[in-house]
Amino acid sequence: MRPLTHQNIESELSYAYLHAVAARAGVGCKVSSRHDDNVGVDAELTGWGPFPNGGYRQEVDIKVQLKATVKQPVVVGNSFSYSLSGINQYNDLRTDTLSTPRILVVLFLPSDEKDWLVHTEDALQLKNCAYWVSLRGASASSNATAQTVYLPKDQTFDPNGLINILAKISKNEIPLYQEVSV
Repeated sequence: MRPLTHQNIESELSYAYLHAVAARAGVGCKVSSRHDDNVGVDAELTGWGPFPNGGYRQEVDIKVQLKATVKQPVVVGNSFSYSLSGINQYNDLRTDTLSTPRILVVLFLPSDEKDWLVHTEDALQLKNCAYWVSLRGASASSNATAQTVYLPKDQTFDPNGLINILAKISKNEIPLYQEVSV
């Protein structure tokens, strides 16, 4: 086996982040198969009610496309920009014909790899933060290779944020993409 590339390490850290957030929220996390990855799904999360503020579904699934980057995002309004490579992945995330909602989760890592993961006697810290966005309902892209998407700054992917997403879905409120004017 060969050593992991920087891109492989970034990807593995995004999985670690996802698992840590899901575990803390009491949400099941299942890594997807290679076939699911081909349609833009890296993991499936399952949450169980009762959820905050009600909802009639007691078991809720959401599929996740994970990304990690050391490129610092440009702030546009109240959102971070991210260039999503792969128009097929973009289209899979934006379609409204799927029964299980999908979100994009992007982990913005520090630019210096020494700061990605810090270990002390008191803590194991995975530096920086991930944000999520639903691309459901986003406009079709005229690009051939990548599409810039915008992740709202208030949509941190943390335990409370995850529970809130699942609570909305439990009420059949599927998050929709909010276009950002540039």
